[in-house]
Amino acid sequence: MFKSIIFSKSELIREKQKDYRNIVIIQVVIIVFGLTLSEFLLEGTQTPAAKLVTSIFSLFAAVYAFLLWDLLRDFTQNKLLVRTCLFTLFGIVGTGILVEFPYYTILQVPNRQLYLLIIHGLLFPIEVTVISFAIRDIFSGEFLTPDKLWGSACIFLMIGISFGSLYDLICIVKPGSLGVAFGMGLPNYAESVRYSLCILGGLDPGMPDASRLIKNISVLEAVWSNLFVVLIIGKLMGLPRPPKEQDTVPS
Repeated sequence: MFKSIIFSKSELIREKQKDYRNIVIIQVVIIVFGLTLSEFLLEGTQTPAAKLVTSIFSLFAAVYAFLLWDLLRDFTQNKLLVRTCLFTLFGIVGTGILVEFPYYTILQVPNRQLYLLIIHGLLFPIEVTVISFAIRDIFSGEFLTPDKLWGSACIFLMIGISFGSLYDLICIVKPGSLGVAFGMGLPNYAESVRYSLCILGGLDPGMPDASRLIKNISVLEAVWSNLFVVLIIGKLMGLPRPPKEQDTVPS
């Protein structure tokens, strides 16, 4: 279960490179998918198109959750932490599928707001935990290896997605905090991630009536993401390539 025990140092670097790359790919898929198809959700969650979008997103979300846990195993031998994250993510994904299944009701929740609050309240700390381990990982080491490049891209996109989760969490506690009352669940989450990515990319999110709390947090996101880019560029540019006899990681 714990890769750091099973793999040697060079094998672990290759494994991290693969895991980072897989997460970047699924992140890009989720972002592109969310930005291009979220309009169907805003038109109503019961339309055939919205049900199909919800089904596809649920699949991607399950894959993303597994990849986050798989990446966490690269960083720590703490069995309690790894198992806790596994069971938590399994519970989040399983409950989400049962409650949000679009074609017929499998599990009915009496208080949807509380249900969403618990789901996102559990997910956000896991995202922060993985980000913190990944940042420590790419800023360690003496050589520039491919896993650090993929790791930088992974963290950058994860910042946008995790802040989107935070904005959605705020909207669950206080609906309409984005300035527009989107439907609870996937519609609001998709708009929250879009808002976060606009902040991350330096674009106008087009939400002038967002709450002061969200606007203030978006300032923190913008500063933090730019600081990360500056630091990571400085770090990676200052690292030498590994000697040929040590460069066992494929480019």
